Amino acid sequence: MSELQKRYAKIERNTNETQIALSFGIDGAGESMQDSGVPFLDHMLDLFTRHGHFDLTVKAKGDIEIDYHHTVEDIGICLGHSLREALGDKKGIKRYGNAFVPMDDALAQVVIDISNRPHLEYRAAYPSNVVGQFPTELVHEFLWKFALEARINLHVILHYGHNTHHMIEAIFKALGRALDEATTIDPRVKGVPSTKGVL
Repeated sequence: MSELQKRYAKIERNTNETQIALSFGIDGAGESMQDSGVPFLDHMLDLFTRHGHFDLTVKAKGDIEIDYHHTVEDIGICLGHSLREALGDKKGIKRYGNAFVPMDDALAQVVIDISNRPHLEYRAAYPSNVVGQFPTELVHEFLWKFALEARINLHVILHYGHNTHHMIEAIFKALGRALDEATTIDPRVKGVPSTKGVL
């Protein structure tokens, strides 16, 4: 099995609030299968997967009769953890990724450093507090938990827009594209791309 084929992880997380099984492949074909009970999140994860050329499967059962918070948060945790595990020693990766994505009226930018220093810088404001039944505040919750567990430096900048769905969609597409760039193997990189010798 090649090193690229090994960039894959599977995780299960079971709590009193959620039960999640998630698998993530960095070097995929954009194959996506989500069943989280949160339709809008499933749609966003599908976009993230296809634009990043990853493979992602999510099966989740959560206390959505209360609200979506625990399910969205825990999927972010699981996705971040699986990314960190799939990356392994991070040898040969580009490390940095940057993507601008327009979606009709909206323009989003995502910048990533796979640094082993978790941070989320989130500059986004929406004209609506919900998209369908999905609270927009959960976008921040998902991204923060993802960055924290993946141990990446994640900057999300929503430059403008007036349709909330389009704005969030642009963010998730840009997240996939920036992460694809950052995780790409660059044959010029010997070891890890850091003067410290470790990421």
